[in-house]
Amino acid sequence: MDIKITEEDYQKIEQMIASDASPVGIDAKKTHVLILHKLIQIEKRLDALEQKQSG
Repeated sequence: MDIKITEEDYQKIEQMIASDASPVGIDAKKTHVLILHKLIQIEKRLDALEQKQSG
């Protein structure tokens, strides 16, 4: 799988999840919240598309 992401977007995401207090360099809680938020957005879009097709 090849994920296409611009350098600008990559840097924005990196800055949002970075944490100097973490031994791995990211805030795991913030990262999971962002992932879950995006999944919810995708689910809503998919629901809307499914309703459009069945209607």
